[in-house]
Amino acid sequence: MYKILFNNTTTMETFIKYYGLDWIAMTMSLSAVYLIGNKNKFGFLSYITANILWIYLGVFRMESLGISVGNIFFLLMNLRGYLKWKS
Repeated sequence: MYKILFNNTTTMETFIKYYGLDWIAMTMSLSAVYLIGNKNKFGFLSYITANILWIYLGVFRMESLGISVGNIFFLLMNLRGYLKWKS
């Protein structure tokens, strides 16, 4: 872990490698867990937004097929959850 953070780049460059989009997506995912845990339907919208960010990052920045495909399925499941939510 030390080598990853302090190798040839500064610490800040490591944390903003993907323009902070990964941190935004992670924060939205965690807030979605909190919202859904409190029985708030808008947690699904937070998840959907985070999934879109992860898909973008997976395809265009990280070139990771696994992240992209996984989040496409998560996006579909979260969309289903949002549409089936009973108030």
